[in-house]
Amino acid sequence: MSIAEKFVTMEYGPAPEDPKEALTWLEQHGRQFGHFINGAWTKPATGEYFDTADPSTGEKLASVAQGSAADIDAAVIAARAAFPKWQVLTAHVRARYLYALARQVQKHSRLLAVLETMDNGKPIRESRDIDIPLVARHFYHHAGWAQILPQEFPDYTACGVVGQIIPWNFPLLMLAWKIAPALATGNTVVLKPAEFTPLTALAFAGICEEIGLPAGVVNIVTGNGSTGEALVKHPDVDKIAFTGSTEVGRAIRNATAQSHKKLSLELGGKSPFIVFEDADLDSVVEGLVDGIWFNQGQVCCAGSRLLMQESIAEPLIARIRDRMSTLRAGSPLDKAIDIGAIVDRVQLDRIQRLVSQGIAEGATCWQPEIQMPSKGLFYPPTLLSNVHPTSIVAQQEIFGPVLAAMTFRTPADAVELANNTVYGLASCVWSENINVALHVAAQIKAGVVWVNCTNLFDAACGFGGYRESGYGREGGREGLLEYLEPVWFKNAPALPAAAAAPAEADSEETDVAAPAIDRTVKLYIGGKQARPDSGYSIEVRGKDGQSLGEVPLGNRKDIRNAVEAARKASGWAKSTAHNRAQVLYYMAENLSQRRDEVARRLADAIGEAQATAEVNAGIERIFSYAAWTDKFDGAVHNPPFRNIAIAMHEPIGTVGVICPREAPLLGFLSVVMPVLAMGNTAIVVPSETYPLITGDLYQLFDTSDLPGGAVNIVTGYQSQLLKVLAEHDDVDAIWCFSDEASVASAKSLSIGNLKQVFTNEGRAIDWFDVKHAEGRWFLQHATQVKNIWVPYGE
Repeated sequence: MSIAEKFVTMEYGPAPEDPKEALTWLEQHGRQFGHFINGAWTKPATGEYFDTADPSTGEKLASVAQGSAADIDAAVIAARAAFPKWQVLTAHVRARYLYALARQVQKHSRLLAVLETMDNGKPIRESRDIDIPLVARHFYHHAGWAQILPQEFPDYTACGVVGQIIPWNFPLLMLAWKIAPALATGNTVVLKPAEFTPLTALAFAGICEEIGLPAGVVNIVTGNGSTGEALVKHPDVDKIAFTGSTEVGRAIRNATAQSHKKLSLELGGKSPFIVFEDADLDSVVEGLVDGIWFNQGQVCCAGSRLLMQESIAEPLIARIRDRMSTLRAGSPLDKAIDIGAIVDRVQLDRIQRLVSQGIAEGATCWQPEIQMPSKGLFYPPTLLSNVHPTSIVAQQEIFGPVLAAMTFRTPADAVELANNTVYGLASCVWSENINVALHVAAQIKAGVVWVNCTNLFDAACGFGGYRESGYGREGGREGLLEYLEPVWFKNAPALPAAAAAPAEADSEETDVAAPAIDRTVKLYIGGKQARPDSGYSIEVRGKDGQSLGEVPLGNRKDIRNAVEAARKASGWAKSTAHNRAQVLYYMAENLSQRRDEVARRLADAIGEAQATAEVNAGIERIFSYAAWTDKFDGAVHNPPFRNIAIAMHEPIGTVGVICPREAPLLGFLSVVMPVLAMGNTAIVVPSETYPLITGDLYQLFDTSDLPGGAVNIVTGYQSQLLKVLAEHDDVDAIWCFSDEASVASAKSLSIGNLKQVFTNEGRAIDWFDVKHAEGRWFLQHATQVKNIWVPYGE
């Protein structure tokens, strides 16, 4: 027999990993674990424990404490007490602690890898070669950030006590993603690991003990969903960082809406894996193995939707089936295994149910004839072809080793199919034509795009989603900002409550019949003046009570029309930054020419001194954002692979803006200009103090070459229009600069499509202070970072 024939017929023998060290570690703890609070191991307040088991065998590994509200409270108290001491340490000392954590992770790498595999069911090759090295990488990388934090973020401070909730698919890696940046930026932490996979988090608590991390800096409380809920709702937690399902993300957004908690969410995904006809199909197939069968498909960014150009669909499917037939399923501790166990019976049942429903909806199911273990929770690698784009298996996250295949004809079709989902976490583009690959990558609504590669991660490169995949980033500079706040903002005073709007808008309350009305303006929608759908107006009065004029009373239909106009103005985002800057410069020029008349009218509402100051500062503010337009750009990261990661600042999309009432002109320009500068479109509700400014603004926009629909202005009662904007699923973000009650409404009403929310948290902002009211803080919220990974070299 030739060597080639032997290679083809060769079978892999078992290559078991010895679990002795992990079992010894479990026995040393009596196979029972309490919480890690204030640097010590504590018993649960209720005395309750739950079991964690090896999903590949069903055998119990240990009993773990069930956290209660009392346990969470004790952990938060410990973190709060430790916070000032941790924060005042020098940057170098904090960096040394993170460096020590990285070193200890490396020293215990084999124990951690085996423990992770036993608790989670993933193949030991993945735990050993991917997860644990990345854990160490995150602590090393953030040790560096801790060292240079004062120079790089001089005007920022830590959020405070951070509550972190992590999932079961990458237990220790998700812990590192959360804890490393939190500690580097001076926060203290209460972390709740997943109920199914708590063991490596408890092993990490032991590492914190080993390095002498100050008590209370890291606290770990185990438990089920009720434990996480208690952490989310605790009043003394300053930030929540959550990775998990979109459904739970919505619940957390709602639960934190009435508070000032900062929030970052990394949620579900249904990532497209796009293959063009010129792609290297052998590389594509290996990419698919990593994209959907890595960790049994239990990956939020798994390439679970295969989109193939029609001309290569048949040969690609044939190669995929051949490769699937060589995958090996078995004991996760076997180093020659590709497919490990599903984490829990609940998840296995979900996979089976969704696949059955997909078949019922017309999909063709194919599974290889490979040997599957008779014991444990296993599911074979599965290919579903002929999938309709609206099928449940094309729209819902299965979180299992299931690939749904569809075809497309043109790059435009591919983009449309790729974006045909509520999610936007990650994607892959495979093409030997770099022009095609990057052109498509720029159009995909996803936080990460891998070109001719898949599932690459690094601490230097931000990771996070668009749309219902959440908001915020983990890793990189943008990931650090999730754990920082501007110093001035944290200490800003609260605004007084706004006057309540009428319960109902009817003719008796709003159709004012006073004589001698000087001015009546219209709505501004799609670049045109428009009458309100309601047919009603509201009177505007000056400082001395005199009538200044009327503005339209906007309603739900007016907002709908404004959103449609904003969505149609997508060409604004596609224009170059230079061209957008020219339009903004032109605005500043035109406002300067009309300085006196605008100030004179504004003075009737707010006084001559403030009016003059607002117009002058407004001209300068427009000029500043014109300057920023082509300078707030991205970066190129150099991860430790043969790749570059292009971090692009992209516009969020359509933004609903509630303007501050205390500065009718300057406040409007301060919040709308950064939205425009970054290529977004806006639906703006102006200040109720002087909404007549609309008449001056739409004349300004009309004469400055701003495309119709880029800015749309709807006047009326802010509280009523905020509700419509926040609930509208075609609005991508809400900016609300108002009192605390309005801010809470913006958060709670926006959970339908999990739109991003940027607010003043009900705090007063000095709109005349450039350090507070202008610059990067606003621009960061007007953009989202997309990392496009591009390989290089042969």
